[in-house]
Amino acid sequence: MSVNAAAGSETKHGEEVVAQVRDRYGKIAEGKVGGCCEPTTATTSCCGGSAESASVRLAYRGKDLAGVPDGADLGLGCGAPVQHLALQPGETVLDLGSGGGIDVFLAAKSVGPTGRVIGVDMTPAMLERARRNAEKGGHQNVEFREGRLEQLPVESGTIDAVTSNCVINLVPDKAAVFREVSRVLKPGGRMVISDVILDGRLPEALEKDILAYVGCIAGAAQREVYFGQLQAAGLGEVEVLTDVDSLSQWAQEAKTISERTGIKPEDVIGKVRSVTYRARKPC
Repeated sequence: MSVNAAAGSETKHGEEVVAQVRDRYGKIAEGKVGGCCEPTTATTSCCGGSAESASVRLAYRGKDLAGVPDGADLGLGCGAPVQHLALQPGETVLDLGSGGGIDVFLAAKSVGPTGRVIGVDMTPAMLERARRNAEKGGHQNVEFREGRLEQLPVESGTIDAVTSNCVINLVPDKAAVFREVSRVLKPGGRMVISDVILDGRLPEALEKDILAYVGCIAGAAQREVYFGQLQAAGLGEVEVLTDVDSLSQWAQEAKTISERTGIKPEDVIGKVRSVTYRARKPC
């Protein structure tokens, strides 16, 4: 196979994965499935229990969640990145893969009426839900745009701070995402991201499992590759703030993966990591 043919095949596979992710998260937004791994009820998350309890376990503060519009918190995150951004009034913030809008609304409280928060998501049903939430909550300083993270609908050098919660792992071309983050950030701008990465190779059956991909596991990159791509995009001063075993945190997902694929939990536990980290674009 020629180099161009191989690249075309890889691109086609990547677009097929993107379509699967869009379809799955569209159904979550519409309440047809309830979480990021298994088709359960609309009020449960893949962390087990309710979406709200999952978010609290991920270190969101209850007093902050109390001000978030109903329907914004779908329990799909793997951390609580916004509280580490140290946002200031008047800043402009970008949320990658904004979903129902929980992190957008939390950031909006910090930047105040003189600030602005932009959420970008590729799923129309999620955008519709987020916009309804914004209207319901009377948020005037937020905006939700449709777009892919590999080609952000945002002007270069206009963003003070970028955040994202368990979304970049779902994108086949993560290097392109980091290049786009570097492009839109102002010099000296910062990012705090919660995401899933890998420490070690997953069993082959799990790597090929589409539910594991949309469930934020099979699409994750190896740690050294992930942070290498981040730094290659011109982002530095990387600091890992939290690093936990995802499948110990998401006990229900570990159980369903084992039942569906026959993989023993001990073959996976410890390899799938939920991390929250910060980085910065040089001045």
